[in-house]
Amino acid sequence: MNTTILLIRHGETPWNAERRLQGHIDIPLNDVGLQQAAALGQALAGEPLAAVLSSDLQRARQTAQAVADLHDLPVQTDQLLRERCYGAFEGLLYADIAAHYPHEYAQWQARQIDAVMPSGERQAESFRQFYTRANAAIARWARRYDGQTIAIVAHGGVLECAYREAVGMTLDSPRDFQVRNASVNRFSYADGKLHLVHWGNIEHLAVPAMDELG
Repeated sequence: MNTTILLIRHGETPWNAERRLQGHIDIPLNDVGLQQAAALGQALAGEPLAAVLSSDLQRARQTAQAVADLHDLPVQTDQLLRERCYGAFEGLLYADIAAHYPHEYAQWQARQIDAVMPSGERQAESFRQFYTRANAAIARWARRYDGQTIAIVAHGGVLECAYREAVGMTLDSPRDFQVRNASVNRFSYADGKLHLVHWGNIEHLAVPAMDELG
């Protein structure tokens, strides 16, 4: 059977807007993000969704709720769909990370996939650890809803992992694709494999559509 997965990045947060790294810190949507979530919900109102899944972080849950409300479905949360944990980097502006942790920042930017950032409140993950976690969670939900259509609302890093898995992209290659807030990315899951159908739909975020939401 073939499961259709609508993999969605949460709407904008205040920290997205100021380029501050969130990771596992639980930041809500800002006003723009709430508008994006409402537009997303309307855009997916006609999809035959069997389930709406979400990271347990509120920026994803708020976005997922806007989709679930129009389908009379609950939002099922899964902490394995969280963003990568960045340890001591979390809560810092990207510019501050480069200044305070130049060696670790350089490793991160060089895509050293087994490098781990310094621990902060939480233990950081390497990119390889995160990739394994995120894609295993997506696959588990796809198998649970085999042959149906599901929406999964997660984070930019989770979407990156799925993209790399689906197109066979190596983990250490540069990210040459965008992961936009509130974008809809369509995948199929069949025979134990993730396949990319369409990437980066943000038509619902066009200005006229957003204006109609008041």
